[in-house]
Amino acid sequence: MGAAGKADINFYFDPICPFAWMTSKWIRIVQAQRDYTVDWRFISLRLINSHIDYDSHFPPEYEAQHSAGLRLLRVASAIREKHGRAVIGPLYAALGARILEAGPDEGREFGWQGAPALVADALAEAGLPTSLIEFLDDTTRDVEIQAESDEALSLTGKDVGTPIVHFEPPDGVAFFGPVISRLPDVGQASELWDHVIGLAKFPGFAELKRSLRERPQLPSFGVTTQETGKVEDWHAGSRRLKK
Repeated sequence: MGAAGKADINFYFDPICPFAWMTSKWIRIVQAQRDYTVDWRFISLRLINSHIDYDSHFPPEYEAQHSAGLRLLRVASAIREKHGRAVIGPLYAALGARILEAGPDEGREFGWQGAPALVADALAEAGLPTSLIEFLDDTTRDVEIQAESDEALSLTGKDVGTPIVHFEPPDGVAFFGPVISRLPDVGQASELWDHVIGLAKFPGFAELKRSLRERPQLPSFGVTTQETGKVEDWHAGSRRLKK
């Protein structure tokens, strides 16, 4: 366990990112096995891509999805201020269950992930007041979310996405990912963790990467745990339409 007041892991997430969600599910298994503490922190895909022309660089649904993620983080920011850091983990779990474990999402209106009814339902499950949906459009929260997104990128460099994991902060190793499409079983979870940390801690290590990914085994992608998702090229981590 980390020292008093410090988490063993800082996990930076955007609630609409499927790969952050997959990694978070694995991290929760490792957390229970190793008795780690996790501080769930914010990184906004919409804000870190604010310099990019979405129409020419991304599939058509991305701007609405990323904007929905920012709206959700505004609510999370208000919750953290009013109710403390400990409730962010349960909130993220409740949001992920509704956004990424319920699907597939084809045919839904772009940006449905930020719908007030969905958020209110997640808030209720996390034991939080549903009135907090009022912060979905509170743009004053974006300053804090931008600062935390910048903090995450300062640990890894800017050419990454979500999630970003910082182990044993403030001086420990930080890295993007790992990006996984399948959830390790209980026996594999700690083994994978040890391999990732061992590699990341090696002096001078910088990057091990490939952009080919299976579609994650998530209902939102229509892929069951018995199936192997279609392999796609997520170059630049996002399936951009052009580099």
